[in-house]
Amino acid sequence: MTRRVIGTLALLTVMAGCSTGSEPDDPAPSPSPAASFSPGAAGAGDPYFPAYGNGGYDVAGYDLALKYDPKAGTLDGTATIAATATQDLSRFNLDLAHLKAREITVDGTVATSTAAGNELTVTPAAGIVAGTRFTTVIQYGGTPGQLENKVLGNGGWMRTADGGIALGQPESASTWFPVNDHPSDKATLKLAMTVPDGVEVLSNGVPGERTTADGWTTWNWSENSPMASYLATVVIGQYRITTAEHNGLPMITAIPASYSATGPEAKSLARTGEITDFLATRFGPYPFDANGGVVVDEEKIRYALETQSRPVYGNTFFTNGENPGVVAHELAHQWFGDSVALTRWQDIWLNEGFATYAEWLWSEHSGEATAAELFETTYNTFNWSEIPGDPTPNRLFGSAVYQRGGMTVHALRETIGDAAFDKLVKSWTADHKNGNVTTAQFIEAAEQSSGKNLKSFFDAWLYGVKKPPAP
Repeated sequence: MTRRVIGTLALLTVMAGCSTGSEPDDPAPSPSPAASFSPGAAGAGDPYFPAYGNGGYDVAGYDLALKYDPKAGTLDGTATIAATATQDLSRFNLDLAHLKAREITVDGTVATSTAAGNELTVTPAAGIVAGTRFTTVIQYGGTPGQLENKVLGNGGWMRTADGGIALGQPESASTWFPVNDHPSDKATLKLAMTVPDGVEVLSNGVPGERTTADGWTTWNWSENSPMASYLATVVIGQYRITTAEHNGLPMITAIPASYSATGPEAKSLARTGEITDFLATRFGPYPFDANGGVVVDEEKIRYALETQSRPVYGNTFFTNGENPGVVAHELAHQWFGDSVALTRWQDIWLNEGFATYAEWLWSEHSGEATAAELFETTYNTFNWSEIPGDPTPNRLFGSAVYQRGGMTVHALRETIGDAAFDKLVKSWTADHKNGNVTTAQFIEAAEQSSGKNLKSFFDAWLYGVKKPPAP
């Protein structure tokens, strides 16, 4: 995630394993002789945000068939959720804000439900045995809205003059579909969004066939790599869409229809393929089956977000001209934050530190300030009282996470040497592709790649409140 740009640099602000499940033809698990069914937790147990997400099951995929009316601002449709029970479940929770469930079935049998706040509690007709894959179908609708957070900023569904935008971190998905809204439960996403003819729809992944009937058009998108829920997006309105192919993958970019096709927004997004290719030389192969980006013209969105395979950029980043730096930042997240996702929010420096460092690498590659020079400038002016390793929930998007995170990455490279650093980064993105990670895992990987004991290094750079010696 990237916040508003100041000067020549961006002022940057933004639990485990891939979703799995039994194959459809696997034999159903047998309950224990004295199976004890109990409710799944109404939270994933994140130390920073205990109420985010839910427990007791693991989602494999969301399949959404939705209809949005821009004039009325209403959203209605059906969510089909494929999941596997991780305990003997008597009931389970989903996150759903503003919208109301009308009918719910679990494996084709009607279930009962209750709603309180942003929690939807589903009680199936019979308990679900641990290890069983089950399908929940929810018909729901209403008027979507935002999740208010006075410290971190609002996220979720924002109605616009010509459509709507679903976007935000650390949570947003629950404002437009029922979801296990925590990065630890990654899942695939299929979206069929029906809107009035002449209105465009952008989302994650690969575009599918478009169909039109009775004045409405259905746009199909699919993200086939597991995705953290906050990375799901949909952008609806009047957009100028450019479709191409890059390295055999669909490259889809979009800017508001009122913007010039030769303006700084379009020119910046046009460099997505070039920047991706450069980052692949540093981080390993691009991890997804589609690429691109969307610029939105909405005053409330003064940030950019690494929505998987198709980052969304607030137009504020291009007010002073082309800005490939912010594109480099969000594309770096496709490796660090998206493919390799967090197990807990405390470790967000792993996302933002590498994305910040990617900006520095791109600057150097472009013949501007080198990574070493940008490190030195930041090092000499930083407030070391803020720490990136445990920033607190209120400073999730603070400068320590971004700038000190970036300095930590550069200092690590200088400490272990280029060869060990290159080995570390490429093995990290390959070994944990489509997974979830922690800082402790990264430290272990860094020590294995370098053959060095790095405890004192990471203690100083991630958790110390005094200025560490420059490497």
